Amino acid sequence: MDYLKTVVPSQLTAERGPNLVVINPGSANIRIGLATHDIPFNIPHCIARYTSQVPKKNVQDQMLNSQITTAQHMEREKAYDIIASLLKIPFLDEEVANNSFPRKMGRVDGYNPHNSKKETAFTWTDVYVKEPNSSLPLGSSINEGVANESLDEHEGSSSKEVTSSKPKFRQFIFGEEALKISPTEPYCLRRPIRRGHLNISQHYPMQQVFEDLHAIWDWILIEKLHIPLNQRNMYSAILVLPDTFDNREIKEMLTLVLRDLRFSSAVVHQEGLAAVFGNGLSTACVVNIGAQVTSVICVEDGVALPTTEKTLPFGGEDISRCLLWTQRHHQTWPQIRTDILTKPIDLLMLNRLKETYCEIKEGELDAVTVVHSYEDGLPAGSHKTRLTALNVPPMGLFYPLLLVPDVYPPPPRSWFHDYEDMLEDTWHLDFSRRSDISDGLYPGMNVGLPMWDTYPVFTARPKKEEKVGIAEAITSSILSTGRIDLQRKLFCSIQLIGGVGLTSGLVPVVEERVLHAIPSNEAIDTVEVLQSRTNPIFVSWKGGVILGILDFGRDAWIHREDWIRNGIHIGNGRKYKDSYFLQAQAMCYINS
Repeated sequence: MDYLKTVVPSQLTAERGPNLVVINPGSANIRIGLATHDIPFNIPHCIARYTSQVPKKNVQDQMLNSQITTAQHMEREKAYDIIASLLKIPFLDEEVANNSFPRKMGRVDGYNPHNSKKETAFTWTDVYVKEPNSSLPLGSSINEGVANESLDEHEGSSSKEVTSSKPKFRQFIFGEEALKISPTEPYCLRRPIRRGHLNISQHYPMQQVFEDLHAIWDWILIEKLHIPLNQRNMYSAILVLPDTFDNREIKEMLTLVLRDLRFSSAVVHQEGLAAVFGNGLSTACVVNIGAQVTSVICVEDGVALPTTEKTLPFGGEDISRCLLWTQRHHQTWPQIRTDILTKPIDLLMLNRLKETYCEIKEGELDAVTVVHSYEDGLPAGSHKTRLTALNVPPMGLFYPLLLVPDVYPPPPRSWFHDYEDMLEDTWHLDFSRRSDISDGLYPGMNVGLPMWDTYPVFTARPKKEEKVGIAEAITSSILSTGRIDLQRKLFCSIQLIGGVGLTSGLVPVVEERVLHAIPSNEAIDTVEVLQSRTNPIFVSWKGGVILGILDFGRDAWIHREDWIRNGIHIGNGRKYKDSYFLQAQAMCYINS
């Protein structure tokens, strides 16, 4: 501890960072990098596999409930009108009446010097091997094509150069390149994580999900981090996992990292808790707005409070889908075939439009931009148009009926049934005050926790999804702590993370809506969203770096041999504990 008070952060990072790989997987993207990196690689979490058979569909996923019912459509229109009244814009029926004729939209061909970089069209991925004789990096754990499958991120993917007389398809394609494969090519796209859980279903077997995760992560380690298989015994992995993960999913991630990817040791931390450390805080209400799931959890003095956790089944991709629905309803979308399910490249385009033009502000919000059409195997077409009501889709975070999220049937609950519980059993530990805990989680650290004296013991952590907006979820989460002093502190320490957290105008609306959601009988009159010290997209990953570097005791770390031999029981029988009870051993250091 004395060393922590004297050493400078850069020295600590230089000493411990080079051999720590921090992995933060999500439904849409995976953030991964060495602890010495300023920012991680942020790569779409998907894989496209070559298939010699003609696939029934080019995207292998669970059966989606993409058909909106009449009731859902009416609820969506009602939610739109409520939002319209708040934003002081015309109601939906007023818009239709005023736009009885289609808006003028023209096709734009050729180079336009006034187009910004944001309007540059995506290009189809080159699916052919560029160098058939290229050898694999030493120690690769994938038998074929890893070096050939990947193209550098900064190179153009439209080249059709083929060095052999008969083109050879790349066996695997990863990341953004996988999303930009034409539907006419013989590939099947898979996303191993969906809506905050492993994407296991009758259409996507468990074994295939794990094989795809292994292939994606192995490719990143080799191609991006340059860590071949035969060198990984010199590295440790820090898994920063979504709060939505169940116990068995956490175990499977550990097995993947320790047994299959061959790291020497690993530790698991919660995404929400890591976010608090990533911003140098000790107490906060963390609102993680991901691509497909939004989660809320409260942290007090470096300890996540599991009973405060809320999971909302919508995220940034749902806002992008709502943007498409809004423009089609107002007849501002060109007459092109935009299908985010069968053509993932369309989702890339919509995400970019959302990030560029959507914001929350009063009054009518329009923007002239270029929309691209991606027809099978043809170059992208450009269509100049005026998008309207761009402030409506992000308000779906507060009125989720507007978003109508697709339904992904979960795996059978028996798959998650787990007698060896990695998370909940920690509630049976004795967290009474004591000055000497040399046999505890962190030797020599004083982690007296008087706050637990008033907390009841729970045998299970809730995982059910909430059907409310983020303002109600935040309010319910904080009020569930049951202590007015903590509630006041949390309401003034709300932290927004995830890409949607960058939406212009979101912070004041969150503050206003949360304040109005607090019951009048509660003695709370102030709500504040704290400004993130780092990019909200990477704050959880950065927190994983801090937790890994500052962890002196390392008693929570699991070694490869122990995990393979004994599973969850490690060494002398002590059980691995989740980071709910990772103590804030260096908070004074972080905040100094």
